Amino acid sequence: MNIHEYQAKAVLKEFGLPVSRGVAIFKAEEAAAAADELGGPVWVVKSQIHAGGRGKGTFKGAPAGAKGGVRVTKSKDEVVQFAGEMLGATLVTVQTGEAGKQVNRLYIEEGAQIAAEFYLSMLVDRATSKVAFVVSTEGGMDIEQVAHDTPEKIVTFSVDPATGIMPHHGRAVAKALGLSGAQAKEVGDLTEKLYTAFVAKDMSLLEINPLVLTGDGHLKCLDAKISFDSNALYRHPDIVALRDETEEDAKEIEASKYDLAYIALDGTIGCMVNGAGLAMATLDIIKLYGEEPANFLDVGGGASEEKVTAAFKIITADPNVKGILVNIFGGIMKCDVIARGVLAAVKTVGLEVPLVVRLEGTNVEEGKEIIRTSGLNVIPADDLDDAAQKIVAAVKKG
Repeated sequence: MNIHEYQAKAVLKEFGLPVSRGVAIFKAEEAAAAADELGGPVWVVKSQIHAGGRGKGTFKGAPAGAKGGVRVTKSKDEVVQFAGEMLGATLVTVQTGEAGKQVNRLYIEEGAQIAAEFYLSMLVDRATSKVAFVVSTEGGMDIEQVAHDTPEKIVTFSVDPATGIMPHHGRAVAKALGLSGAQAKEVGDLTEKLYTAFVAKDMSLLEINPLVLTGDGHLKCLDAKISFDSNALYRHPDIVALRDETEEDAKEIEASKYDLAYIALDGTIGCMVNGAGLAMATLDIIKLYGEEPANFLDVGGGASEEKVTAAFKIITADPNVKGILVNIFGGIMKCDVIARGVLAAVKTVGLEVPLVVRLEGTNVEEGKEIIRTSGLNVIPADDLDDAAQKIVAAVKKG
């Protein structure tokens, strides 16, 4: 689960981390009061969307060369003007794709005198089962570009969960950023607090870009991006309350209500599969035969008829879906349950696109019999390769 920058900074502030003062607004008429509360003389007006590259982004319909989604001003009148221009407009960045995202919230923040910009992030390193730090002196830039052009400027290290954060980790960050003396001590304290926040809130990603050295020689988290482990949200109702569903795909929101692992994609073939590995293989083989999957959907090993019905409804709700592939290898999941769920969903929402069903495993004959005697126009398949070829052919045909 992702949250907005202003929400991320509020979380960091709970752990004593240095962030700038700011006010979130949802209506353009709130901009003047926000500017007055902060007092100036410099304000930063920031679009709040779940995507990076806001500063370099462009608004749809804006004239060429128009300012991006993050704007600095010394004028209260411009704060009001920018708020009117940005709220409700669609911001396109390198991470949103051409469709862009509508800006429904702004963060009006006090300006900062910047002496230097750094990059610091933390993430769960699955290869080592540890929390990894990524640090660079090249703050304020796309870290992917830094990694490509000057990888030697990126320093990484991991924290063993058995020991937790230690003083030498702070010294490693200070050395990587070229800080010494009081600033090295300050970054050590900051490193400890960031790690504490990361673990306490079950984060999967924490990115500070830029982490700045201000004109008076202190460190400040000038931007913050946080993602949380969705599997741990039950422990954090305060974080769940920060969820902005307008930033998420409606189908993914619906899937989460039924505990379905669903990710919307851009293709034409809807997929219902059990098991993440088999689901990935299904997506790959669809691409192999020349089409694109419309989603990743893992119904899980113990899915009920209700969950299967919900999954099928979510797939058919996607207007881009031109065909559906059901690929079930029954272990814990029983093929007859899948078959009944598909039938229940079809009776509810109808079937207007080709449907290929491949069943194998527990109760497979019962499942096939249910499908066979249903009267539905279903294309049976013997194995995954056969199923992929049949659904791709059916979609291309029609």
